[in-house]
Amino acid sequence: MKVVGLITEYNPFHFGHKYHLNKSMNLTGATHSVAIMSSSFVQRGEPSLVDKWTKAKMAIDNGVDLVIELPFVYSCQSAELFAYGAISILDAMGIIDYISFGSESGDLQSLSMISQILLDEPLPYKEYLKSYLSKGLSYPVSRSLALGEYLKSNKSMSSYSSMNILKQSNNILGIEYLKAIYSLNSKIKPFTIQRKGANYNDQEIHSGFASATAIRKCILDNGISSIIDLIPEESYNRLQEYESKYKVFNSLDNYTLIIKYLLLLKDKNQLNNILDIENGLENRIIEKSSLYNSIEKIVGAITTKRYPITRIQRILIHLLNNLDGNTIRELYSYVPQYIRILGANKKGLELLKLIKENSNLSIITKFADYHKLDNKVINKFLDFEQMSTDIFFLGLGLNESLVKMDYYISPYIK
Repeated sequence: MKVVGLITEYNPFHFGHKYHLNKSMNLTGATHSVAIMSSSFVQRGEPSLVDKWTKAKMAIDNGVDLVIELPFVYSCQSAELFAYGAISILDAMGIIDYISFGSESGDLQSLSMISQILLDEPLPYKEYLKSYLSKGLSYPVSRSLALGEYLKSNKSMSSYSSMNILKQSNNILGIEYLKAIYSLNSKIKPFTIQRKGANYNDQEIHSGFASATAIRKCILDNGISSIIDLIPEESYNRLQEYESKYKVFNSLDNYTLIIKYLLLLKDKNQLNNILDIENGLENRIIEKSSLYNSIEKIVGAITTKRYPITRIQRILIHLLNNLDGNTIRELYSYVPQYIRILGANKKGLELLKLIKENSNLSIITKFADYHKLDNKVINKFLDFEQMSTDIFFLGLGLNESLVKMDYYISPYIK
C-alpha cells in the first residue's frame, strides 16, 4: 500500500482537480489517496461556495479515498501558515508516503531550491528583504525581489526565473509545502504536477480547464446551469443537491452588514489584536470601511501595494470568527492531535485502520465525541471549527436557524 496526500479546497471540485488526482496516483504509483481539505472558509479569505460536507461528497464521488478536515485555524491563513498546518497533519498521520501538488512551473528542483533558501534565510537574502520592505512593498513582492537579488549574486538560478515563479499562486503554495516538509524533517516525498488550463485567479472561461475562481463567478452570476460543462457530472449533481436544500451559494458579499457592524463595534486596540494588522493598518480599515457599503469596495479601498486583497479579506474573516493573533500563535505552537473525517470510501476506511496503528492522533468521526477526549487543545481547535461552521451558514441568510451543524451532519461514507 502506498498513500498520496493532496492539500485541497475543492471549491468546487472541477476537471482540473480530477486531472490532478488521477495524475498524482499515476505519477507516484499510489494505491490510496487522502485529501486534507479546507472547511468553511478558504485560504484567499472567503467563505467556501458550499458547505464542507458537500465538498467532501464531491471529492469522494470523484475518486478521492479519504477526506479529512483542514481546521479553520489553518485554512484561512497566509500561504506559509496554511501549508504548515496541512503538512504537519499529513505528517502526523504516519501513513503518507507522498504529497502531490499542482504548480505553474512543474519544476520540483527549482521550487525545492527556492524553498530551501527561504527556509534558511541566509544573511544577504535577509538584508535584501529588509531593504525592499522598508520601501513599503508587500511581503510577497519584497520576498520575490530579495530572492532575485540573492540568486543573481550567487549565480545559482536566474533572478528572472525565480521572480516569475514567485508571482504565481500555486508555485508559492508549493514552495511553502516544501518548506514545511523540510522544517518538520518529514519523510514524505514531494511531487509536483504542472497545472493545465486557466490560471488559479483567472475569472474568464477559456478552452481547457476552467479555474475554480471562474466557476464560482459563473455560479454566482448565472446559476449552476452555466457551469454544467465545466465540472464533472458527480460534482454537478452535488451542487444541484446543495442548491435544492439551501437555495443560496455563499460569498464574502453575504457578510457585508455583519462585517460593517463589527468594524463599528471594535475600537483600534481591539482591531490591532487581529493577526496581520500592523503599522496602523487598523486606522486605514476603520477609515475606509466607513465610506462604503460594499465589501468589494471596502476591500479595494483598504488594499495597497503593501497590503494585498487576500490579506485584507483574511483579516475580515478573522474578525468575523473572533480569531485574534495571540490565539492563532498559541494554536500553531501545538503539534497535531487529531484528524476529523469528512468522507471516505472503502479504501478510505482501510486507511483509518492504518492511521490508528501508526499515529497517536485522535480520529474524530462524530463531532460530539471530542468532548469525551478531555483534551483542551482539541477542544480549542474544534470550538473555532464549530463557530466557523455556524458563521458559514449565517451567511446564507436563511429563515431557518442552522447552528451546531457539526453535531448533526455525519461524514459521507460511500
